[in-house]
Amino acid sequence: MCQLINCPPFLPMPSVLPYLKDMKNTHLQHPEDTILTGDLSILDWFEAPSTLSVKMDGAPAIVWGTNPETGKFFVGTKSVFNKVKIKINETHEDIDNNHTGNVATILHACLDNLHEDEGIFQGDFIGFGGSSEYTPNTITYDFEQVIHQNIIIAPHTEYICPGDTLRDAVAFPIDFQMSSTDRCAFVQPDAWETGEDFSEVIGFARQMSQLVDFEDPKTAALLKQELNGCIREGRPVIPSTFMNDKLVSFWLLIKSIKDDMLFTCIDNGPATYIDGELDLNGEGYVRTNEFGMFKLVKREAFSHANFNSTKSWA
Repeated sequence: MCQLINCPPFLPMPSVLPYLKDMKNTHLQHPEDTILTGDLSILDWFEAPSTLSVKMDGAPAIVWGTNPETGKFFVGTKSVFNKVKIKINETHEDIDNNHTGNVATILHACLDNLHEDEGIFQGDFIGFGGSSEYTPNTITYDFEQVIHQNIIIAPHTEYICPGDTLRDAVAFPIDFQMSSTDRCAFVQPDAWETGEDFSEVIGFARQMSQLVDFEDPKTAALLKQELNGCIREGRPVIPSTFMNDKLVSFWLLIKSIKDDMLFTCIDNGPATYIDGELDLNGEGYVRTNEFGMFKLVKREAFSHANFNSTKSWA
């Protein structure tokens, strides 16, 4: 389905799974947002050998696999991990009781067409088969060929349950290709970095950090909201307009390192468009190593569009 391009042989990416700390099912962060409280481990993350995957902009998120409590196959959204109202669907009746509208329609199709894997997986719903162009959320994907399977999923996460409930599930990035069937197409483009050296600018960032007064978690959360407001509204982030201008300047430096790294990433996925304009990076990438899993996203393009788009699947 995706145009295949041979990855350069000089950049082998080691598996990082043995080094990853347990990761709960939390929202992926932008690297620059992690420094607001003074956590500088992201600078180590920039320099560490990593695996890279394409961040597909599908919706809604689909979770499927074997329910550890019953041993039965299930499908659901991220609500399967809810602490209170857990929505696990093992039958079509469960879906009708737990969901409505387009989400219910999608889950019915997933229950019929996803094969019953051993394990628990999560992916983004791209669409129903029969076309070569899909806009599941904000990004439009243009595949080289019509996809004939009933449903299209972009898998990205595998869960391990140390206990007997989904509440305890620990997330890991999928590091293997899932096999498509005649009913479900899995989209997993290859991605790699060109190997640019960022050590000089990272060294400068370490020096600059010594001049910054970082915030407590509560104040940092408010600052993050302000920064997201600038992105949502298409306004430039100007340090002098913030109370902690040195911290915002440092945030911009970390963001610039992230943006430069983003432009060294290559993939063999479908062509991507935002508002009809070709965008080579699509939503972006997920980069994982021993220091964590973070997303490389051009916020002025994708995040701005995503903040302001209508969610047709909801």
